[in-house]
Amino acid sequence: MPRDYYEVLGVNKDASDDEIKKAFRQQAKKYHPDLHPGDKEAETKFKEVNEAYSVLSDPDKKAKYDRFGHAGVDPNGFGGGGGGAYSAYDVDLGDIFSSFFGGGFGGSSRRRTGPQKGADLKYHMALEFMEAAFGCTKTFQITKEDICKSCNGSGAQPGTTPETCPTCRGAGRVQQQTQTLFGMTMVTKSCPTCNGRGTVIKTPCSQCRGKGRLKTVKNLSVQIPAGVDTGDLLPIRNEGEPGTNGGPYGDLYIEFRVKKHDVFERNGINTSCSVPITYAQAALGGEVEVPTIYGKEKYTLKEGTQPGDTITIRGKGIPNKGNPNMKGDHVVKFVLEVPTGLSREQKQLLKQFNDTLTDRNYMRSSQFFQRIKNLFK
Repeated sequence: MPRDYYEVLGVNKDASDDEIKKAFRQQAKKYHPDLHPGDKEAETKFKEVNEAYSVLSDPDKKAKYDRFGHAGVDPNGFGGGGGGAYSAYDVDLGDIFSSFFGGGFGGSSRRRTGPQKGADLKYHMALEFMEAAFGCTKTFQITKEDICKSCNGSGAQPGTTPETCPTCRGAGRVQQQTQTLFGMTMVTKSCPTCNGRGTVIKTPCSQCRGKGRLKTVKNLSVQIPAGVDTGDLLPIRNEGEPGTNGGPYGDLYIEFRVKKHDVFERNGINTSCSVPITYAQAALGGEVEVPTIYGKEKYTLKEGTQPGDTITIRGKGIPNKGNPNMKGDHVVKFVLEVPTGLSREQKQLLKQFNDTLTDRNYMRSSQFFQRIKNLFK
């Protein structure tokens, strides 16, 4: 004995047509054989769901079923005219499977013919180190598709208008009877004549050839904020490609690549550089000038500055792009420059000076060699 059709769909006897249709879609998604290959139980339940819907979606069959039960819709019983277990049903299979296959079956009519946002675009822009640090205004060109100005995007020659599609009568969809494993079904598909638009163009625009769009070159000017770095994206709203069916424009994203600098390096919002000093400056100390991205800064070296010693100058780095008043730091590394090309007299003087030095003058060296001695005792 077949199960109660209302029980199969999980609805009450007083359920509306919309509730019955919604329940059918849910059950069809749950038990469809494509999602359960080789599962006989799922196949059986899917057949039950189709059989229940073929009866409860038909007002005449539903009335007979409510009065006489299964006998009322059994083609061999007294009710007659049941039409079998796999009667055609008018439902968009794209609606059923879109949540599983991402619109692979064409999606619902609303998705096909409703407003669609245009494609986003990306533009790669190279910036000088200082342009990225402090911001700038850049003018550039992009090539993209845009609405044809001749036909205003309709695709029809000026003076004419698109006509209602004779195949789908403007619906953008057509119904097609298809033989499947489970019998004949009626599926809804995008109209092949108008490709789902609902209209056809008898006289195409001579400029865009009926596409409603043309490749165009557009000049843009954009303010680059201070602090951008390589890989950052700056969105320019509504500068992508036009939407379809009245949808909005997409967006343009500018991706930055910051060029290297001859003096400065960058780590986020912090900057750094290396400054060469002489042996005398390192030994005696004294005032030196160190560069920052804001200009030169005076700094007094301490006596005995060692190669590789660093100092940090607060607030002399890159502005934070989210808060320009907040700036990174600048790190200066001192590099000892050893003189070359010494004359005989300079070499002699340097040797005499070196002979006057003791371990007390080379604390690091003496400590290092003492550790070596301890290591090999």
